[in-house]
Amino acid sequence: MSDTDVVCLINGVRTDSIEIGDRALHYGDGLFETIAISKGKPQLWQAHIERLLRGCAVLGLPQPDPEQLASELAQLCQHSEQAVLKLILSRGPGGRGYRAPSHPQARRILIRYPWPQLPAWQSGVELRLCQTPLSCHPQLSGIKHLNRLEQVLARNEWQEEGGYEGLMCDPQGHVIEGTMSNLFAIRNGKLITPALSACGLPGTMRQLIMTLAKEAGLDCEERALKPTELVQMDELFICNSIIAVMPVSRLGETRYPIEQGLQWRHRVISHLEKS
Repeated sequence: MSDTDVVCLINGVRTDSIEIGDRALHYGDGLFETIAISKGKPQLWQAHIERLLRGCAVLGLPQPDPEQLASELAQLCQHSEQAVLKLILSRGPGGRGYRAPSHPQARRILIRYPWPQLPAWQSGVELRLCQTPLSCHPQLSGIKHLNRLEQVLARNEWQEEGGYEGLMCDPQGHVIEGTMSNLFAIRNGKLITPALSACGLPGTMRQLIMTLAKEAGLDCEERALKPTELVQMDELFICNSIIAVMPVSRLGETRYPIEQGLQWRHRVISHLEKS
């Protein structure tokens, strides 16, 4: 299998077909993780699995066997120099109606994608503010469920090349996250990241950055952030499991230096290479 191929396993079987009655298709009834593959190995695997299992507990899904998932991942990715793995866990088949089967037959879907072409991190990326708000649902906050229509609407607010990512706010106007990333601001050497207790998704890369900051004795504060506060910050950067850390060079009309963002990228990449 070439790294340029899209390859899929469903419940361990090489196929690209799924039953029409699957509840992921009808209701978005399931979870997913997007995992970077480097030299055949998944990055931040434990963090991804822990979040997946937390999501299973919230949704009442049967928990998959992590060793089985790791074996299927190796089957797809062991020869990949660099790739993206999307892991989907569906509740599986079910009859019509929202009520879930009493004995669900969860379905594991693993899809290996080619590594995407990413923007040049050396010069930073441009952000914009989205008009589409994130709804608040504390019960679903923090799990990576399959319902992503808010992010779809937000990302389709712009089609032009300018602007790599869009920031989304909650109904009260607080900045929460990007359509596909978490946000960090830097002020006087201190990291600030939006609080995600009511909505938003704490990413695995966000978790790693906060851990590295703590180990280095650096302050990292989680709190509510208004868009107007971002103008006062020294620097911004975004992160997720695929882009790692991307410094932000511009948000709207505000331009930012990227030196500290580049340092954080180097710190994260160095950690991942040693892991």
